[in-house]
Amino acid sequence: MQNTNTKESNNLSSPSGDRGNKILCIGEALIDMICTDKGSSLSDGNNFLKKAGGAPTNVAAAIAALGGNVELAAKVGVDPFGKHLIEVMNDFGVSTKWMLQDEHYFTTFAFVSLMENGERDFYFNRGADGQLSRQEVEAIDLDEFSIIHFGSATGFLPGPLQAAYQGLLQKALLKDIFISFDPNYRHLLFKNDTQAFIDQSWNFLDCCHFFKLSDEEAILITGAATLADAVTILLEKTDGVFAITLGKEGTMLGFNNTTIIIPSIEVKPVDTTGAGDAFVGAVLYQLSDKNFAQIKAMSETHWKAIVMNANKAGARTCEYMGAMEAFKHLNNSIFK
Repeated sequence: MQNTNTKESNNLSSPSGDRGNKILCIGEALIDMICTDKGSSLSDGNNFLKKAGGAPTNVAAAIAALGGNVELAAKVGVDPFGKHLIEVMNDFGVSTKWMLQDEHYFTTFAFVSLMENGERDFYFNRGADGQLSRQEVEAIDLDEFSIIHFGSATGFLPGPLQAAYQGLLQKALLKDIFISFDPNYRHLLFKNDTQAFIDQSWNFLDCCHFFKLSDEEAILITGAATLADAVTILLEKTDGVFAITLGKEGTMLGFNNTTIIIPSIEVKPVDTTGAGDAFVGAVLYQLSDKNFAQIKAMSETHWKAIVMNANKAGARTCEYMGAMEAFKHLNNSIFK
């Protein structure tokens, strides 16, 4: 894979030490098996396309494609699919030091088919991703990182990864590391325990420095009747900068008790998969050349410019089929 991006200089420090500009993403790395038989259910479909996936994995790939310095903490199996995921990340330039392989669990799979009515037929075969433990995450030297991104899609399901998330969050707070959060709600994963997802999301919203939500997630997590009511609750109850993605309408930026909608660019969408992850990756890439104090001191004008660029990354991702394919074409020249 060709990557013509240039890395930023690694010479900035944070209040708690010389961390440089490295970002840590933690969460699921999995294989999406996408049924290519249009309108067929999973039981009827015969043809499937293998794609590397997982929201934090996508974010890490997007950061690396833009020229950022990023590591992914995740667990895969000792099998051909785990090997494939590690190879894909290496090709993008993501450090895979903390992509661990578990000999007792198979790599996680998500099977998806798009039905004629627009609904998704979905089956989740969870394996190694949920086995990343708190003890394994404790071994990561956080002094190397200025930003940690939590993408929760499977991180809030019961299991070792859930405890690893909580432990890493507390450790990051003690070290004054900039914390980014994207809940990535998937109804088919949490339909039997939505409240647990909401409660765990608030645990992160209460203390993170930046978070990204879809409009549906904002309403779900706040329990509001409308998006406007949800925004009011988020402004009252959270201190972090937030972005609510609104599709082709752009993104709502929440900053310093006010909101503003920042328009996106026009594209002809082919596939929206990974657009939100590209958005988050672009935000974090642009923050990574600053230390904690510099980010905290940023003005609304600066945040607007960052979100405008992130909108471009998200929109450009929609021009290709599949997130990883789109990220092959993603580079920081789109910000110019």
